[in-house]
Amino acid sequence: MTSTHRPPTAAAPVTLADVRDAAARIDGVAHRTPVLRSRTLDDLVGAEVHLKCENFQRVGAFKFRGAYNAASRLTPEQLAKGIAAYSSGNHAQAVALSARELGSTAVIVMPEDTPRSKREATEGYGAEVVTYDRYTGDRVAIGEALAADRGLTLIPPYDHPHVIAGQGTAALELLDEAGPLDALVVPVGGGGLLAGSATAVKGLDSAIRMIGVEPAAGDDTKRSLEAGERVAIPVPRTIADGQAASVPGELTFSINRRLVDDIVLVTEDAIRDAMRFAFERLKIVLEPSGATPLAALLSARVTPLPPRVGLILSGGNIDTARFAELCGGAG
Repeated sequence: MTSTHRPPTAAAPVTLADVRDAAARIDGVAHRTPVLRSRTLDDLVGAEVHLKCENFQRVGAFKFRGAYNAASRLTPEQLAKGIAAYSSGNHAQAVALSARELGSTAVIVMPEDTPRSKREATEGYGAEVVTYDRYTGDRVAIGEALAADRGLTLIPPYDHPHVIAGQGTAALELLDEAGPLDALVVPVGGGGLLAGSATAVKGLDSAIRMIGVEPAAGDDTKRSLEAGERVAIPVPRTIADGQAASVPGELTFSINRRLVDDIVLVTEDAIRDAMRFAFERLKIVLEPSGATPLAALLSARVTPLPPRVGLILSGGNIDTARFAELCGGAG
């Protein structure tokens, strides 16, 4: 369990009111995803678990919430020129679809090793894809240069107040449907979903524990919260490609260091086990990043585990070949 240092409270860059405003803006455009229950899971972990299934969101991940909230606020002139983004996959698809919905265009900077299904889906929504090497290239610099050169508006994957507010709408919906929770467990990559969720949850009930989950190979947020400042690590090599961040976002970290209670780590094997469990027992498909909160519960990383727990299962974008590679052949 991580005890985070909390600095003096300053004016919050994103508020509960911002999340509620985002909820109104995406209403009727984004899906209100289902909250699933499983008696088998409850009995296995010893708690009442509520699963917010963002794998059923448009583009197959929560990212559409934040991307659309940000893109829908652009001026007609900005939309006419187009939108740029950089992403390992899910934000790419979210921006591409948001641009299409708003009559705009999108250019996305993606790693060369992005899962094929994510790149094809991004192009399928009409976006142009520009690739780079994630281990040697700086996607932020590439994205900013591309946007400046083409006159595009850049929507980053997490370090943006409208993106963060949009992501928080998933937690808002979960609490609305499930009722009071003792804890909410959320995957953390760049920190946008965690920051948005924490803003929503703590704004409604400060007693709810906010717990982030990282792959053990990519523990930049855990290290940063323990240090009280952003800590960079080498680009993680993890099956959870959506969480392969090397340093928390500046804005997301400023929120998470105030509002997050714990960060727990899960192994690659625990992620695979959670993907298998979700498929075999819950009958849902999760990509590795989407499975990390479930992995944290199944591998007893959340301790003590309170009676009523919410999980945001962030996405399900994985093709059959990759799923079989990760989950096949083990019981």
